Amino acid sequence: MGNKLHIVSLGCTKNLVDTEVMMGKLKNFTLTDESEEADVIIVNTCGFIEAAKEESLNTVLTLHSQRKEDSVLVMAGCLSERYKEELAKALPEVDIFTGVGDYDRIDELLQEKRSSFSDEVFLIDGQERVVTGSTYHAYIKLSEGCNQTCSFCAIPSFKGKLHSRDLDSIAKEVESLVEKGYYDFSFVSQDSSSYLRDQGVRDGLSLLIKRIELIEGVKSARILYLYPSTTTKELIDNIANSPIFHNYFDMPIQHINDDMLKMMKRGFGKKKTIELLEHMKSKKDAFIRTSFIVGHPRETKEMFDEMCDFAASFGFDRINVFAYSDEEGTDAFEVAEKIDPLIIEKRAEVLGEIAKEAMQKSLEKEVGKICEIVIDAPSEEHEALLSAKKLMWAPEIDGEILVNDKEIEEELAFGTIYKAKITEKVADILTATVIER
Repeated sequence: MGNKLHIVSLGCTKNLVDTEVMMGKLKNFTLTDESEEADVIIVNTCGFIEAAKEESLNTVLTLHSQRKEDSVLVMAGCLSERYKEELAKALPEVDIFTGVGDYDRIDELLQEKRSSFSDEVFLIDGQERVVTGSTYHAYIKLSEGCNQTCSFCAIPSFKGKLHSRDLDSIAKEVESLVEKGYYDFSFVSQDSSSYLRDQGVRDGLSLLIKRIELIEGVKSARILYLYPSTTTKELIDNIANSPIFHNYFDMPIQHINDDMLKMMKRGFGKKKTIELLEHMKSKKDAFIRTSFIVGHPRETKEMFDEMCDFAASFGFDRINVFAYSDEEGTDAFEVAEKIDPLIIEKRAEVLGEIAKEAMQKSLEKEVGKICEIVIDAPSEEHEALLSAKKLMWAPEIDGEILVNDKEIEEELAFGTIYKAKITEKVADILTATVIER
């Protein structure tokens, strides 16, 4: 077997971390962007919703059609785990199948050229990762699996129950990455606010915050994927009081109508959800991101209108909109009263426009402010511009700032934090002048 590797990570940032673990195990391989010249091709798939499943299958088949003779094609991750029996029969094009429990054994599987679906839960514990996409930011995975029973979500059926990493294991990983120059971290899991609840600890995230604050070299951090019924006002206060963690609150609420929240088995009603959101909004410079699902079975027009009114009026900074996907193995799949797909599509478009307007209003409020930014790369817009992001923002998803001027004499460096004044909003991009390092 040759040593050229082409690897594709699909789906969420948690999948990306697992992909980086596989890359760490295959450091003796040379990475290539050209799949046609690769000796090994790995696709870490997503099996969350129909669109993601289709993307994963199409990616695998496309790469198979392009690959050279005698190369090895590996299908890994969530889709492979969820449909292991079916895919093994349906995809003879794939040489090795593996799921969500063998990322740290990918080198062995390649050497032996065999498939494997371990029953063990894979928790990162000392495995070396090859962090991709940034020289200063890394995602840190808190746990695997989920104890929630949301009616629309199939993830617990193939990821299993919540299994939290030990706090020391997480701290050691962060310390190791700090030694390599990383200073900005996003902590992720399926339900981050349930971290350590499987070990009998009610507010594990508050312990995490205190532990990470002790690590010299961590300058910036945020927590992604809070769950309403496991997020407390005390946790919000602890985030707000932290000198390192941003007042960045990412809490997918999925709906706001009481009856629909019950049908979705979200465990929290409208009143308490709004109380949490308002408590977040009361914090200085709070940034609030959420997600909504449209077209869940039995969603009436009145329920949808209530969600739209709330999305438009609350003042969210960013909103993700998902069209309901009918997933086998979920409670919602068994509900007979499905919404017409054309109606779902239309509702997604309507709420999508509200989401765009919410982002525009959020960006407009930034104009004239002085904030910390990080310069990432040359801009694709123009050679005289630099692409940056607000330090608080999560990478790639919250927006771009174009640096078009500076008041300091030194050359601006990638991966460096600067103070900048936001000067203008052009469409959905901000422009800025660097004023201080």
